Amino acid sequence: MFEFKMPSLGADMDKGRLIEWKVKPGDHVKRGQIVAIVETPKAAVDVEIFEDGIVERLLVDPQTEMAVGAPMALLRATNETAVTAIPQVAEHPHLSHRARKLAHQAASETTLRVSDNREAMRAVIAAAMSRSKREIPHYYLGNEVDLKPSLDWLSEENAKRPMEDRIIYAVLLLKAVAKAVASVPEVNGFWLDGRFQASQAVNVGVAISLRQGGLVAPAIHDVDKKDLGLLMRELNDLVLRARSGSLRSSEFSDATITVTNLGEQGVDSVFGVIYPPQVAIVGFGKISARQTVQTTLAGDHRASDGHRGGLFLVKIAQLLQHPENL
Repeated sequence: MFEFKMPSLGADMDKGRLIEWKVKPGDHVKRGQIVAIVETPKAAVDVEIFEDGIVERLLVDPQTEMAVGAPMALLRATNETAVTAIPQVAEHPHLSHRARKLAHQAASETTLRVSDNREAMRAVIAAAMSRSKREIPHYYLGNEVDLKPSLDWLSEENAKRPMEDRIIYAVLLLKAVAKAVASVPEVNGFWLDGRFQASQAVNVGVAISLRQGGLVAPAIHDVDKKDLGLLMRELNDLVLRARSGSLRSSEFSDATITVTNLGEQGVDSVFGVIYPPQVAIVGFGKISARQTVQTTLAGDHRASDGHRGGLFLVKIAQLLQHPENL
């Protein structure tokens, strides 16, 4: 028997509200299957299960607010015998009429909702960034990168592609960051339990501004292993789902390094704040008239240092000089 717990969907989350169960007692579930919808101050998120099993009991009702790590359901292994009759979850008798109405509305919705509570969203973002600046000894580096080889190559490459398959230069930036990690693995992973834990996967968090305000940074998985066309499709899909509020829990929790690109806003450079427990964030500004871009790194001094961070930025620049190899 094992517990399914309220997941952490980012450093800025300490609690969530169960909106809807997608399973019932007795259901067989597979790793990666969506089992619930949880509302955070930023969005309603599809929550996945990370182990195969059978749902033994649902422990909480819709509209229940819980701390991260609180048990939500009991599951048993497929070869494990059920020990009791399995009751159906019911709405709590003391829920208000409005809460019951909201629960029924949530159950009938097929499109998830991004939170429209801007004040709550700003509060959780501020709390997470305050924690980051308080706990993480940041260091900052910057480098001006010549983008002309990338932009010239991209123009030629897109001329060969149908309109729907064309690539934007932001995809080159994501791939260059992901490939550069191989040279400086200290920037890719997590600071947990007082030590750095390197990640074998390179899951790049993409900072996405929401239409109603606020920011999310869901991950594209295994960016270093995917071709540019696939990354373009996944980036488009991620932005669309982020702004419509239909992200998966693994996309919130699996990022191993984050990229923020404020070039479209006309910003020359951006020095990001690290999303704990990650240890690095890479920033890109606007393309200058000379076809250069300011590339920055905010690193965690516990996991790396300025020398290693500098090598990482140089490797990104080198990769962007040879985009045909990305």
